[in-house]
Amino acid sequence: MRPSNSLGLAEAGDETIRIADIVNLDGRVGQDIKGLRKAKDMTLGELAAATGLSQGYLSQIERGLANPSVKALYSISRALGVTISWFFPPAADDDEELRDFVVRAPSRRKLHYANGIVDELLSPNLDRQLELLWCTFPPGSRSGETPYTHVGEETGIVVSGQLDLWINERHVVLLAGDSFAFPSNTPHRYANTGDAEAVVIWAITPPSY
Repeated sequence: MRPSNSLGLAEAGDETIRIADIVNLDGRVGQDIKGLRKAKDMTLGELAAATGLSQGYLSQIERGLANPSVKALYSISRALGVTISWFFPPAADDDEELRDFVVRAPSRRKLHYANGIVDELLSPNLDRQLELLWCTFPPGSRSGETPYTHVGEETGIVVSGQLDLWINERHVVLLAGDSFAFPSNTPHRYANTGDAEAVVIWAITPPSY
């Protein structure tokens, strides 16, 4: 789990979904649920326990054999650490088949955290081995005072502003154009101690959104 999640999601007004979204629910929602569940290294049984929904029902949803109700989708989204709007990204005008390969800027999935950090998913989904994020850090935002670890590797580049990065006990200040890479099982944390917003393109493998 990204440390952006440590303080939880912001209470933002992005829980609104349109009637058309519910009417047009298709098997992609199940694929998105499965991809996000696996990215969080959660079993189907664990998701069932967290949502109060049966494992069989969740399995049918993931396989596109059943559509979740709004109430069920809300429970699933909270258990997976996202808002319900995650499953209804803004539509692009392209051929629907491109959705698995291309993400138009206005169609990015976004998560707003209580610490002010905003993560935008640049990858079309979480089904592949690499996750690419556009991360925005307002001044004073931080992942937390406690370093964390997880399986995999990560790398990134600072697009604008500055990012303070701690890897083990080493502290480095990264400026626009600076890049980084490290194994994710090394204790790490980050913060924006500057006066301006920082933007970082961040790649993580395997996906752990």
